Amino acid sequence: MIILAIDTSAVASAALIRCHEPLAPEAAGAAVLASFATEDTRSHAEVLAPGVRALLAEQELAGADIARIVVGVGPGPFTGLRSGIATARALAFAWDVPLDGVMSLDALAWDAVQAGAPADGFTVAIDARRRELYWARYASDGTLVDGPHVTAPQQLPSLPAYGAGAGLYRWQLEDAGASVDEAFDQAQPTAASLGLVAAARLAAGAPLLDTTPLYLRESDAQVPGPRKRAL
Repeated sequence: MIILAIDTSAVASAALIRCHEPLAPEAAGAAVLASFATEDTRSHAEVLAPGVRALLAEQELAGADIARIVVGVGPGPFTGLRSGIATARALAFAWDVPLDGVMSLDALAWDAVQAGAPADGFTVAIDARRRELYWARYASDGTLVDGPHVTAPQQLPSLPAYGAGAGLYRWQLEDAGASVDEAFDQAQPTAASLGLVAAARLAAGAPLLDTTPLYLRESDAQVPGPRKRAL
């Protein structure tokens, strides 16, 4: 079974995941066939569809070979999330395959666990701009404990923090009692890890999310109110 994973919560990324059928009880039965991730956080719409097309061509696959699509639902900025979710919905409709969501921060948590997360738990964080972070707290096995949230960096728990958001606000986090893992201080959620999270949950019979985006705060774009009378 081939899963196409997409995430645009921070950078634009996509991956093809091969899973055994029936799904194994652990993600050891899943492997990343191919993936890409940009470094730019502002070019999602331009690069995502061509990137997916290139992945399929690289593996000599077509839409008919995809059994399921999973997409990161954030938290993340409005434009970025819309690009990824809209693309995933369009492909799922065109190929007539199931579509599920996964919280994007879970992908970073997966990476932290594979690297040996601390026993007392940890947080993951990405940049939310406006001097804030999108973050969530996890147990050492990657189970979500709290979140997602969008707050000032100083409001994160005093735990080891993973992700590019933690690296961006290292001094504020360390002043507040947290620590930043230097091996992950530039890490962003990627579709490759997101797809492995989805494969593990499907294998365990755990539910995935729908594709409702986790924006967490109001958009900067607002519908203007009625114009005031001049007289």
